[in-house]
Amino acid sequence: MTTVTTGLNSCAQYGAAYARTAVSQNSLAGVLASTGDDPFTSNNSATNLTLSAAARAQLANATAAKDFTAVISDSRAALDKLYKAAGVTGPYDASGKPTIDPSSLDRRALFAVASNAGGKFTEAEQTLAAVTRIAGFNAALSPAAQTAKLTDNYNTIYKAAADYLDGASSEEKATSTWQAERAAIAKGLTATQSDPTKAPSGISGDPVASYLAQYPSGSPTNTQSFASVANSARAALDDQAKQAAAAGKELIYDPGRKVGQMADLSSLDNRSLSAISLNQDQLFSKEETFAAKQELDSRNRASILTALKQSQTSGNPADFSLGLLNSYSAMSAEERTAANWTPAFRDNAVQSYKATTTLLSMLKGG
Repeated sequence: MTTVTTGLNSCAQYGAAYARTAVSQNSLAGVLASTGDDPFTSNNSATNLTLSAAARAQLANATAAKDFTAVISDSRAALDKLYKAAGVTGPYDASGKPTIDPSSLDRRALFAVASNAGGKFTEAEQTLAAVTRIAGFNAALSPAAQTAKLTDNYNTIYKAAADYLDGASSEEKATSTWQAERAAIAKGLTATQSDPTKAPSGISGDPVASYLAQYPSGSPTNTQSFASVANSARAALDDQAKQAAAAGKELIYDPGRKVGQMADLSSLDNRSLSAISLNQDQLFSKEETFAAKQELDSRNRASILTALKQSQTSGNPADFSLGLLNSYSAMSAEERTAANWTPAFRDNAVQSYKATTTLLSMLKGG
């Protein structure tokens, strides 16, 4: 197998800075601060596989039970499968653009590749895995960071960072990098509990501070066009129809039908479902758009219930509004349109959060 090791663009160079020092365990904060370029927002034609949160969780649970040697072997095989599907032999093309999207690998697998576990991965593969790993961290922080801009509560960002780091594999947690980052986050949590309205400063190796410095708006820019998302969703549904036909069945979208193979929309992310539901380019049938809308509604109800349960668990009624705002911030503009989560909805949630927080402060004598 050959790989491209020259002509890497800023995205690849960014990842290489991390990948080359994976064994010596450079921190996310250091890598984030090492460049002014944004490696996570460029368009590319990399082959990708979209998985839902539930599908990712299922894969993560399965991988967590594996011996790390098996994880290394499976990660090697997964990359080779992506190369074969894309018709390429390496993770970057001659211009330095990614040819594959390894985000279908879970965090334990990405760590194996980025750290060159077992010596099974090329420098370019380590680069791409490192970039993908940091992109995952950014995605975890983005909703909370945007919500902080609305509520002046920076504690929620550190909670999101803590949850992300705590979800790392045992191998990653054993590194000095993870331990230093988690310690920095703990200091940030303490500081923002005392005063949530101010972002902490002066915490050594703080990846949240590095994130906020790199993305002052609160979020990386999503540059994948909605038309491209719709085309990918169309291809995914067509692939399911092809598989159903191979089994002698018709792909159906109505659970009330007795004959046929039900389409599996759980494998599509919310932006893909929004593309089907809105059907701006008229690529989808009425049955497909209705089913996508139903799936989106179900997921939105689940996010509302999650926010409600969080407020009940914490005993803080303001956490309900905070959870809604995090869900709103995690959506693209198209997802908000499809879900009818309007700016007025957001503003009402902000007002509710601030009013509840003020009342609780008065009750505490603050």
